[in-house]
Amino acid sequence: MTPSLFSPLRVGAIEVANRVVMAPLTRNRAPDAIPTALMAEYYAQRADPARGAGLIVSEATAISPMGQGYAHVPGLYGTEQLDGWKRVTRAVHAKGGKMVCQLWHVGRVSHRSLLPDNAEPVAPSAVLANAKTYIFDAQGHGHFAPTSAPRALHRHEIPGVVHDYAAAARNAVKSAGFDGVEIHGANGYLLDQFLKTGANQRGDDYGGSIENRARLMLEATRAVVDAVGHDRVGIRLSPVTPANDIDDADPQPLFDYLIRQLAPLGLAYVHVIEGATGGPRALPERPFDYAALKSAYRTAGGRGAWMVNNGYDPVLAQDAIASGRADLVAFGKAFICMPDLTERMRRGGPYQGLDKLTMYGGGAKGYTDYPALGDRGR
Repeated sequence: MTPSLFSPLRVGAIEVANRVVMAPLTRNRAPDAIPTALMAEYYAQRADPARGAGLIVSEATAISPMGQGYAHVPGLYGTEQLDGWKRVTRAVHAKGGKMVCQLWHVGRVSHRSLLPDNAEPVAPSAVLANAKTYIFDAQGHGHFAPTSAPRALHRHEIPGVVHDYAAAARNAVKSAGFDGVEIHGANGYLLDQFLKTGANQRGDDYGGSIENRARLMLEATRAVVDAVGHDRVGIRLSPVTPANDIDDADPQPLFDYLIRQLAPLGLAYVHVIEGATGGPRALPERPFDYAALKSAYRTAGGRGAWMVNNGYDPVLAQDAIASGRADLVAFGKAFICMPDLTERMRRGGPYQGLDKLTMYGGGAKGYTDYPALGDRGR
């Protein structure tokens, strides 16, 4: 039978009831990097697979204090953080949902005020990102501010970063109760910075050639696989997005190489952002063949589910599943304002809009008060 968005699927070790995925969404509602009871309510609202996501990918979660890059985003490196996440995963599982945690190191996309001892952000090279991050002022008001100038990671520091990825994965699955993890290798953050020529100017064995630039992402992925098992690990990639001032001189051979190296690891899924994150799906100035990327993965033995993301509506998403172009489709902002998005798609609507003023920071407003079908409203 032809699969649909509403068909079940086995994703590595995770059985999902439908193929609608809640994409990772930074919301800046975790003071001191600790997940809250309100966050547990938010995710639980979207966890019932009959109405919401078959799989939830958590908001990006820092693997270490130096991996933090935005105010009030959660972490995975402290006991209180893990206890907070445990409350979230219990709430999701109580609704019958499945949830993986996105592992995040922002690299140069940070601000000194967010880092231990006012440290400089770290990056493959000392190249400032023309980007902004989210901080709070002395009065507690959140606002966007330019990123701070980074320093290049020393060669001897890199194994510590790899260790942090593995430790965070272990914390997520074995302590916090997540069903798996997703490595954030996209959107101009640390692993993507090492991968791409626009941020990586190194002259050692982590810079220069495609093989060298892909080295850190592959080392981190292998370490995470060793920590929690290949069938509980996904990875997110964004070949051509300009997010956070990232670019590469020749992305097709770069990502074709990377995906062929990832294939033998037996990952649960590969999550690909098509086009510009949150923007156009096609970039004439940055052409990329996503079908060829998937073909390279399958030819190299990759059997993990293929997840697509960016600008999908219900019709385009259903076509992607029915045609076999994708196994899963991730939706981001739509899940903010429609906790019962899957039910709405199954019914053909109605759909409701997003309050962009409440996306970052704050409390319940614009977070847990969006009505589901049948609710009386806010």
